[in-house]
Amino acid sequence: MEVTILGCHSATPRSNARPSAQLLEMRGHLFLIDCGEATQVALRNANAKFARIKHIFISHLHGDHFYGLFGLISTFQLLGREAEMHIYGPKGIKEAVLLILKLGGAYTPFPLYFHELSGKESELLYEDDKVLVRTIPLQHRVYTNGFFFQEKEGERRLNMDAIQQYPEIEVCDYQNIKNGKDVVLNSGEVIANEVLTFAPQRPQSYAYCSDTLYFEGLAADIQGARVVYHESTFLKNNEELAAKTMHATAYQAGLTAKNAGAEALILGHYSSRYADVNLFKAEAQEVFPNVYLAEDGKKFVFN
Repeated sequence: MEVTILGCHSATPRSNARPSAQLLEMRGHLFLIDCGEATQVALRNANAKFARIKHIFISHLHGDHFYGLFGLISTFQLLGREAEMHIYGPKGIKEAVLLILKLGGAYTPFPLYFHELSGKESELLYEDDKVLVRTIPLQHRVYTNGFFFQEKEGERRLNMDAIQQYPEIEVCDYQNIKNGKDVVLNSGEVIANEVLTFAPQRPQSYAYCSDTLYFEGLAADIQGARVVYHESTFLKNNEELAAKTMHATAYQAGLTAKNAGAEALILGHYSSRYADVNLFKAEAQEVFPNVYLAEDGKKFVFN
């Protein structure tokens, strides 16, 4: 699983600080999460394959999380895209995008599907044989969701040392063994699958927690997520301001990751009032040890 940070700062874009956008690569998928201004430039800088992006997830309709969507769709159009595109976001996103296209006299030569959200409970957005994606209801000044991306359990792994003890087992049997089937030898002896295989690798999971007020129930909603991205707009010395603007502190992000049983936490959405982002890491580590700082253009690889 790879997470590329395209932008990780709050509110106003600056020359060295882009607003929220991420690219998640999981089991062959390339998911775009949020799309702040200049996301398409950040995608170019990351050498991302535009054609592979087929699903875009928008957490809420504040500009620093979706104003880059209009330019990105326009670029897809100019590149002659033909593959369909699915956009998941709050109710109203379809109207906003289609209005901009209409006013600009533009159209998309590729199928564009909107999946508008208004529910207050977690719901399944996408599923195939490899991954599933569901919403994470958040608490912000406007309707907001995070997104939980989860791999499905893969095949069992062959224990070749064990398999080689049975010459009757041929290469053509391997797939059935990976699928969990026992092997019956010519003598009638049954070799249990657990003898011939190792358990599948533990599935990866990624919880993207966009702008939100801290609330204890969030940890329960993302329980078991291996990696958590959580906004950390403020530090503890501005906790009252965080509550007023319905944002979180780095300490609260660490507390959520801890209570969710996560393995790693990525912080982002820093307020520009702080000169040293390392303060965010130090604060979150007061309650959760394995903390990473998002940086524009940085790639995280989790195995």
